[in-house]
Amino acid sequence: MSTHATGEFTVKILPQTDERTIPLFGRMTIDKEFNGDLTGTSQGQMLSTGTAVTNSAGYVAIERVEGVLHGRRGSFVLQHSATMNKGEGTLNIQVVPDSGTDELTGISGKLIIIRAEGKHRYDLEYDLPDTE
Repeated sequence: MSTHATGEFTVKILPQTDERTIPLFGRMTIDKEFNGDLTGTSQGQMLSTGTAVTNSAGYVAIERVEGVLHGRRGSFVLQHSATMNKGEGTLNIQVVPDSGTDELTGISGKLIIIRAEGKHRYDLEYDLPDTE
């Protein structure tokens, strides 16, 4: 049976630059601070693309979360995949298998991001080997 962790997070996304520019592509760093059932921070990298069609785009990202989840300390990695088709978006964020460390070893699950009233909230549905 899955467990849910909920709360809020803040995010700072900054462009990365290098000497080579590819039209319509972006590369960013991600820094988050989590509060709620998960307290901690994350760092990651995002690759994105826009298109010639307004409100159509895509991104992929990898982010390492480190902190305390329902009293258990450790880290895990999230893999993002998102597309927007003329304003209609899909977002899939999964815990990378076998990425959990310390008291979060064996974690699996998915994360949902909720944006409302100018805030970012999360709902992490997860399983740990001894909580099933």
